[in-house]
Amino acid sequence: MVQYVLECIAFQLVFLVIYDFFLKRETFFQWNRFYLLSTFLLSLVLPLIKIEAFKTKVDQSYIEYQEYLWELNNAVVVSSQEDSGFDVSWQILVFAVGVGVALILFALKLRQLNLLKSKGEKLNFKEFTRIMVSDSTIAFSFFKSVFIGDKVPKSDYKSIIAHELVHIKQGHSWDLLFFELMRIIGWFNPLVYVYQNRISELHEFIADAKVAKSNKNEQYQLLLSQVFQTQNISFINHFFKSSLIKKRIVMLQKSQSKSVFKLKYLALVPLVLGMLFYTSCEQNVNSGESSENSNSLEERLINLNQELMSKDSLTENELQEILKMTNVVASQANKNAKTVNGWTVTTGVNADYEGVAVPFAVVEQVPVFPGCENATDQRACFQKSMQKHIGEYFKYPEEAQEQGIQGRVNVLFTIDSTGNIANVRTRGPHKLLENEVVNIIARLPQMKPGTQKGKVVSVPFSIPITFKLR
Repeated sequence: MVQYVLECIAFQLVFLVIYDFFLKRETFFQWNRFYLLSTFLLSLVLPLIKIEAFKTKVDQSYIEYQEYLWELNNAVVVSSQEDSGFDVSWQILVFAVGVGVALILFALKLRQLNLLKSKGEKLNFKEFTRIMVSDSTIAFSFFKSVFIGDKVPKSDYKSIIAHELVHIKQGHSWDLLFFELMRIIGWFNPLVYVYQNRISELHEFIADAKVAKSNKNEQYQLLLSQVFQTQNISFINHFFKSSLIKKRIVMLQKSQSKSVFKLKYLALVPLVLGMLFYTSCEQNVNSGESSENSNSLEERLINLNQELMSKDSLTENELQEILKMTNVVASQANKNAKTVNGWTVTTGVNADYEGVAVPFAVVEQVPVFPGCENATDQRACFQKSMQKHIGEYFKYPEEAQEQGIQGRVNVLFTIDSTGNIANVRTRGPHKLLENEVVNIIARLPQMKPGTQKGKVVSVPFSIPITFKLR
């Protein structure tokens, strides 16, 4: 989620920089309105899109890894403390508080509008409702309501109404309300406020340009006459707003931009394609050996394993087939072996590469966990003992708790032909959690190794461990 938010903000920043430096001064007001609305929406959607044509090949080590070995056993869920029934991180709490404050401010603005509307003198027309506000010089519109202070000179009514009717007919209030809602959800993102400011500014340019077509001089005089007071509400269309007066006058004096300058908008195409390429190619590329053969073997192995799981016993041919494929893929992965915290960790299939490896799901005699020697069902006893061991030696990393890190860590390791633990491999949301799982597995006792057809074999075993903050 954090990565998604950062990517959205980064994309918005790029779009706004393009707008401010290349498009803002052009008189293509409707085009610019479309640009601001569409690019904001694009910034929310682009991080979620992964285009197949743009995707790079993932690291070979992950392609070689036999995914079916993960999550074959029941998950173990461990928490930082007793379940209180209320599970929330500090980040979510801060976000919720921010949204709550923003909602309160929004409600106050709506209340302010409602008070003006209820106290004002209403006069209904075909296209709008005029609301006269007593003892005021305000002038603004909100949807189909035009608010005018009774101290505004009546000679200005015609131009003001014509101006506000442009806002009403073109639905400018919907634009501002959309960004107001985005301000509530994304209160922490300063660029939402910038977007709303830009679109509000653009609305005034659009309305001025429309009115000026019929009477440009009158519009000039109205803007220059005085700066009216206005309500501090971000989602209404102000007629007179001091910070916009100068910009509106400058834009009214500006000559129409040449049509050829519309080609600037084409810059959006390669920009969006570049963003799509980025979101689709976030993983590192490994320029190593081709993994096509490994993929083929792995697919066959996965399919065969699923078929064998439904059988009570194996034929000699089936056994030889699964052993052959397991060890061919394993031998390839052994090239990428490395050491982490004193443990051998491979980036491929984990097994004892000096002998034969048989997955836990299909091995005839599973490794015997200390205490399970006389158990009727040693496979079930092994899994129960494994879960008990994890519960006993679990310690939630303090740093992970402080950072609100939680999630599931999959761990895969091998009980080799001597009964020792080897080739530990973890995959989870953060290294802090992965390292804790490695430490737990390191404390496993020596076991009696598994056997297949009377021969001692190595047995890969996997189990997911879920870390939960309470």
